[in-house]
Formats: sequence, C-alpha cells, structure tokens
Amino acid sequence: MVGATGAVGTVTLALLRERGYENVRAFASARSAGKVLDDLTVEEATPEALSAGDLDVCLFSVGTSASRELVPHAVRGGAIAVDKSSAYRLQEGIPLVVPEVNGDRALEHHGIVANPNCCTIPLTMAIRPLRDAAGLARVRVSTYQSMSGAGAHRMEELRETAPEEAQLDMDWDFDGEDFDEESKLRAETRKILELSDLPISVTCVRVPVLIGHAEAVWVETDEHLSADDARHLLMDAPGVRLEVVPCLRDAVGSDEVLIGRVREDETVDNGLVLFVACDNLRKGAALNAIQIAELLLERRAVAV
Repeated sequence: MVGATGAVGTVTLALLRERGYENVRAFASARSAGKVLDDLTVEEATPEALSAGDLDVCLFSVGTSASRELVPHAVRGGAIAVDKSSAYRLQEGIPLVVPEVNGDRALEHHGIVANPNCCTIPLTMAIRPLRDAAGLARVRVSTYQSMSGAGAHRMEELRETAPEEAQLDMDWDFDGEDFDEESKLRAETRKILELSDLPISVTCVRVPVLIGHAEAVWVETDEHLSADDARHLLMDAPGVRLEVVPCLRDAVGSDEVLIGRVREDETVDNGLVLFVACDNLRKGAALNAIQIAELLLERRAVAV
C-alpha cells in the first residue's frame, strides 16, 4: 500500500486485514516513514524500494504527480500497479476499471490499472444495468461530496468548524466553465461504459459532511423503462443495495452502493431519476482497488 497514512490508505489497510491478507507492506512519504500502523512499520516510498522486485501488487493512493513519478518504478520491478490518482485514468491503453461494471478490462493491463474517481464508481454501477436493458441517451448528475474526498486535512478542518460556519464549497480547479472534477466524471464514465459520445452534464459540490458522497442522477434511456423495471434491474445489480431513501449515514462503512428514490422523470421521454449514496473512502476508493487486485491475482493463480 503506497500512501498508507492517508485517508484512503488507512481504510485500504483495514480492508486488507478484513479480507485476510497478511503479506502486506505499508509505504508513504519520508515524513511518515517509521510510523507504526497496526503492527506495520511504514517504509519510505522510494523508487529503489518499489522497483526492488519483491512486490506483487502495489495499491497507490497518492497525488497525481507522485503517481506519475513512482508507478513506473513499481512496474519496472515486476509489480502490477493499481493507481487511484487521475494520472493514468484517461491514458490510452490503460484500463479504467470498476469490477462490477467492466472487470474484464482489468485483465488487459500492461502493468497499470487505473482506479476511477470516487464519484465515477457509484455512478457507473447505477447506470450500467439501465444501459444494458434500454440504452443510454443522456445522463445528468449533481454530486454532493464529503470533505474526506479532499483529504484527511479537510476532515480535520470540518471537525474544527462551528456548525453555523459550515458551508457548501466548490474547491476543484476551474477552467472557466467546468471544474476538473466535473470533467473527470464525464470523461471517465464515457471510458468505462465505452460510450464516447454519451451526453453527460455534471455539477459537483463539496458539502460539510465527513465521509460519504451522494449523487442525484437523471437518466434518459433509448427505450422506455418504468420505475419498477429500473428497481428490479438495480435490485439484481452486483454491489448495489436498493433503498427507499438512501442516506449517507447508512452508506458509511458499507461495501455496497446504495440506490433509491427511483422514479420516472415526467419532464422528458424515457426519463428516470435516482439517488445514489456511497462510502467514498471504501467502495469509492479502497475497496474498488482491492477488488481490481483480486481479479488480477485470480488470473495469475489460474495461469500458474
């Protein structure tokens, strides 16, 4: 685990323990090297350490620039890198994978598999069953993203903020039209679903919540789907739990994506509306990466 002391890294280590993995090493920056995390001594993530040839899979949860610097060294040492940053997500030839949506693509890697944005993962899990049944004509989504998506330091800021001073925020890079978070969500969804021309309108907002991302989603399908049809499809979808009213407090700590408020959108033909809630640190980041690694390790075991 590279980036072991961060918000996603600590959740990743906990999930690895829950899933029975014992041969785990923790890496982080020089500043964190030497710390002990649940009996694991944190090592410095240097090019030499990552390329030494004694690592099978490296789960990266570091910034984009650090991933661009370090991932190639891990691959050079023979490891498969599953990277959570945006460094490789849209790079041609590198699979961008949500196991429940396009898991087979992970097996096409050449050393690197990209883990999608924490809002792309639940969105694609929600709309993939609808696409398979009736096609997609258009998607609109508004996100409500917690402070943990911006890192542990933003969580601490929120803890120290008086309730009356908490407010909504839009804290991503802005090009004058879109925040980069909006552009990422649009481009990643198109790549995962393999619908390069799918019209997707996105608005992202940061909310004063510690953990958990939510999304309001408006979908237009090519063919008619009733709300009941959609509910039955989602009920059978892998990794999804159908709720009447999905709430973030119920999503936190869960491996599942919660979906509810499924209803027909009477303002357009073939329109549906749904609400999605997900633990962004867990399924939105750490668990998805581990599931990718498990797919790859399973393939390696079969090959042997």
